[in-house]
Amino acid sequence: MAKPIVAVVGRPNVGKSTFFNKICGERISIVDDVPGVTRDRIYADAEWAGRRFTLIDTGGLDPKSEDVFQKEIALQADIAMEMADVIVMLVDGKSGVTLADEMLAKKLRKIETPVVLVVNKLDRFDISDTFEFYSLGLGTPHPLSCEQSKGIGDVLDEIKAHFPPAKEGEEDDGILKIAVVGRPNVGKSSIINRLLGEKRVVVSDVEGTTRDAVMVPFKFNKQKYYLVDTAGLRRSRGVEKESVEGYSVLRTMRAIEKADVVIYVVDASCRLTEQDVRIAGYIHEEGKPSIVAINKIDLFEGDREEIKAGLDRDLAFMDYYLPVYISALKGTRVGDIMPAVLKAYENGAKRIKTGVLNEMLSDALLNFEPPSKGGRKAKIRYITQATALPPTFVLFANDGKLINFSYLRYLENRFRERVDFSGTPIKFVVKSKEDE
Repeated sequence: MAKPIVAVVGRPNVGKSTFFNKICGERISIVDDVPGVTRDRIYADAEWAGRRFTLIDTGGLDPKSEDVFQKEIALQADIAMEMADVIVMLVDGKSGVTLADEMLAKKLRKIETPVVLVVNKLDRFDISDTFEFYSLGLGTPHPLSCEQSKGIGDVLDEIKAHFPPAKEGEEDDGILKIAVVGRPNVGKSSIINRLLGEKRVVVSDVEGTTRDAVMVPFKFNKQKYYLVDTAGLRRSRGVEKESVEGYSVLRTMRAIEKADVVIYVVDASCRLTEQDVRIAGYIHEEGKPSIVAINKIDLFEGDREEIKAGLDRDLAFMDYYLPVYISALKGTRVGDIMPAVLKAYENGAKRIKTGVLNEMLSDALLNFEPPSKGGRKAKIRYITQATALPPTFVLFANDGKLINFSYLRYLENRFRERVDFSGTPIKFVVKSKEDE
């Protein structure tokens, strides 16, 4: 099941970004006393009491503001609220109820999504300071002082109480789910239509034609699969350009989470954009097997080595990527997609016998010993595979703190030389003797 989404909304300067940063455990959003600093939605994964969720920080909503960005801020906040499982409305306990608070509360009362009303900046942390906020009609106001880290746990408990049950949603029917993702206008819909063999998905040059993620059944070699399609099946219509980024990012994240394997589509006719790299990074972080479909190869005048050099540079963090060069418009090599998809999934599902793993580890240790620090030398005693999808290996060492990222990277490279893990990330977990 995809992680629940929590959207944080409120007027400017009520402490949304500070709240966001406290929950996520790091300073992701810019914190500033100047209203309107956070204009776009910012996403981060968080966890509370064993439940992972996605937190969205939004810009400050002020209907009377003359800020030229206010329309875009409001649009982005609307998108966040539409997609959220829980909405947190933050208000300022020092300022009391304002007209902007009342207007936002009126809007929130009309929707079915659960709303958690949080009163921030309560330095005295006196419950009586929340009473006037009952007038907003959003239920019990929850006291909070982000600056002093008071009340955060209680607020998170209330948010978590509104999450869908962890096992809610579709039952896993064993049918492979394949997400087709990429930034707007790289040809996702054209690729899906080619795979389906019919024009099921709207194809348009208007960025943002695609809005909803749906599952489309199809067959390949008499086997049933689902395409987790961020293109949706609704009819093309005008969309506001500023909404495109907002919809596509979160839809893409949900599609990747739901999928077993990912077709990541990029445009051969131009360099990877920052958004392209972010999407690839999310695929990698989620541990999903994937292929890179380099589309519009017919529009590229150079050679493939030039494309590959660019991909190698921009996707250095996922150098295991499995490329397929295609033209969805002309149908060129589209038939290579599904075999590559199945290969990536098969590699991600591999399980290596413990004896073979320890033989591979022994060879790697002979070539390059583990690091040492402060006169203490790291010793890796043995290795086992914990899980697949992605293949995850547990190293048992005398002191896990001595095994740094560079050495784990070395081990990964050596393992990839021995076993075909193309198209899938692999992970190493180090356990110290005291952890056993």
